[in-house]
Amino acid sequence: MPSPSQGFELLATDGGARRGRLSTPHGVVETPTFMAVGTQGTVKGIWPQQLRDAGADIVLGNTYHLALRPGSERIRDLGGLHGFTTWDGPMLTDSGGFQVFSLKSMRKITEEGVKFKSHLDGSNLELSPESSIHIQNGLGADIIMAFDECPELPCDDETMNKSLERTGRWLHRCKAAHRHPEKQQLFGIVQGGLNAELRRKSLELTEEVDLPGVAIGGLSVGESREERLQVLEALGPHLPETKPHYLMGVGTPLDLMESIANGVDMFDCVLPTREGRHGVAYTSQGKLRMKNEIHKDDPRPLDPNCSCPTCSNFSRAYLRHLLTAGEALGQVALSLHNLHHYFDLMAQARKAIEEKRFDVLLRKVQSLYLGENTP
Repeated sequence: MPSPSQGFELLATDGGARRGRLSTPHGVVETPTFMAVGTQGTVKGIWPQQLRDAGADIVLGNTYHLALRPGSERIRDLGGLHGFTTWDGPMLTDSGGFQVFSLKSMRKITEEGVKFKSHLDGSNLELSPESSIHIQNGLGADIIMAFDECPELPCDDETMNKSLERTGRWLHRCKAAHRHPEKQQLFGIVQGGLNAELRRKSLELTEEVDLPGVAIGGLSVGESREERLQVLEALGPHLPETKPHYLMGVGTPLDLMESIANGVDMFDCVLPTREGRHGVAYTSQGKLRMKNEIHKDDPRPLDPNCSCPTCSNFSRAYLRHLLTAGEALGQVALSLHNLHHYFDLMAQARKAIEEKRFDVLLRKVQSLYLGENTP
């Protein structure tokens, strides 16, 4: 059972949308929530205090990358991930399972785990349910993820079934290896691809272990928006009501709102910072490509409805200049704005669910992004 400093409380619902509160030893996470991705122990270009000021509750770290460099033992000895990074709020670490997916040309999967080559120096490495949990115990995040297998899509049902059954067996090993359940919540991961029946089977295998939270993996890997929605619509009603639901690796503001409508509480994605570095801004008026010539003489702020430092200080013309000149400030400014926009959108969603008007917010976001013409 979770300690008094851990646990999830469902506060309100509006249709399938949920408003909750997730307690951790390092603070409370109000849900729905978006987690900024700090792959290497940092959200690229953003100071921890800037994250907090922008509205972040929780930050994600990457087990695979941090284990390779600088090493989980070093991080553990230097105060854990919180002390090492100076982020004092809640943190989540993934298991390394997605790297098993993304490094497909460099790995071999067996029942024991995965053998692969480091993307840094080509050295031989192994990752298993036990070693993934051991690393995450050392990193010290408040929420840690089970080691899973994420098959590439498209995938035939037989292969997908064998894979999700292996993920189910690995989950039991993850729980057995977990040394700090009193301060680190372990979440299981549901796989199953685009097959609704296999998704429900994977959920049943996950719930057999009865962990504090459940994640949905294997999406945002190349499927269409319609396919992803079909999976969420089929799976959502079967997710445990008393646990947080985490959709991994998703996505755009539209993706987030449509997923919240189907019962998702937590998200992570590199999109707001990656797109910011490439000159794309998400705003209350839709998506803007700031390198486009249309912005070169525009004195207006990026988003007139935003109070972030970027919108409070810089014009669109200046931001375009920075980006086209290759100045780092432009990339950081857009990344910070995008994160602020995402966090604000989550705050809007929480308020809308409490007031039973989430459908109005959803339609507003859909009108911005469906059939958009991005200037």
